[in-house]
Parts: sequence; structure tokens; C-alpha cells
Amino acid sequence: LLHAQGLQRLQSLCMDLRHIPTVREKGWYLALMAPNIKGPNFAWLDPSRLYCHPQGLQDCVADLLRPFQGDPIDMVAGIDAMGFILGAAAAAALQKGFLAIRKAGHLCVETVTQPYTDYTGREKVLEVRSDAILPGLRVLLVDQWIETGGTMRAAIQLVEQLGGVVAAPHPCPTGVAAICIEDSEGGRWIQERYKCSHCVPPSLQPRFSRHQ
Repeated sequence: LLHAQGLQRLQSLCMDLRHIPTVREKGWYLALMAPNIKGPNFAWLDPSRLYCHPQGLQDCVADLLRPFQGDPIDMVAGIDAMGFILGAAAAAALQKGFLAIRKAGHLCVETVTQPYTDYTGREKVLEVRSDAILPGLRVLLVDQWIETGGTMRAAIQLVEQLGGVVAAPHPCPTGVAAICIEDSEGGRWIQERYKCSHCVPPSLQPRFSRHQ
């Protein structure tokens, strides 16, 4: 019986990953994400199953890039670690290069660093290689999620420290993209200053910001 239940659950998951709704409205793929069952030290939702769904991933990337259609983007940068997935997919879709913004201690070349506080309140440091961004380079910054905004703000500071452009007075040449930008103090700070894109429909934004 337990074996049969386990097999049924696996088959259900496989069917879920194959299913494509007849009408694909913006954010339909958000239902593929799984809730946190491991406690407060983990993110409240896990988008990794979304990335396993071929159409879900394609539509997520397309929704993220739609506001930047026609904008001059020179490079896509993704933030360690889950931002690498969406960032690399966005770079491939745009046919642009991809820059990895790493947690400190992983790069064996000359870097610049920026300390920050992540969504759990832990002090960390981001780093990026110092030779990848030339003055005036227009960078689209991508992460999986913006909760308190600390990680994205540190990435913005790194790009701008090297002379890259994340956004400028209107019209913005490029900006910031994430599956969700929560209505937090840090999230609002970013949205007020940079051109932003996310996948959460307005009707669901209050629930996502409250982690419901």
C-alpha cells in the first residue's frame, strides 16, 4: 500500500510537470512552487519545481523580460546562487553574456566586494570579478526572490561601483528582475529607484508579501 501511494505521488508529480494549462496567464507557473516545510531558516517558498517544468520556466523568463523589450541591455548578472538559474536563462533568451555575482570566497581572480544582510538577518559578503564590467555597461540584475532587498541592493552597489549602469533617470536603460519583489522597505527602495520586473499578479502581491 505504501509503495502504491508513493508511486501514485510520483506519477502525480510527473503529470504536474507535464501539464500545461489551456490559458497561460502571467504567473500561472507560481502554483508549481512548493511551501517551506523545514522551518524559519529556509525561504517560505521553493521555486525549484517551477524550473523543472519546461513551459513554466520559459513563461517565467518571458514574463521577466517583457518589460525590458527594446531596452539596450549589454549583460545579464545573476546573484548566487538561485539567481544563476533565471539569470542564465534570461541571458540565453537575450543572446547576451552572463556574469555570476558570487558569495565571497569563491572567485580566484581579483574582485570587488560588498557586505550585506540577507533575509534571515545574517551578515554576508558578495563579490564580483573586477574586470567584467566596463564603465557604462548596461546590466540587467536577476535574482530568484527579493524579500528584504539586502542582497539585491549589495549587487546593485557592486555593479555601480565598477561603473556599470543598473538604472538611470528616465528612461531607464535596464534594471532588476526577480520572480517576486516583496512589499518590504527594501523592496520598495529598489522599485522606487530602478526599473523592475516580477511575475506576481497584483491580486496576489499582498499574499506573497505576507508569506501566505
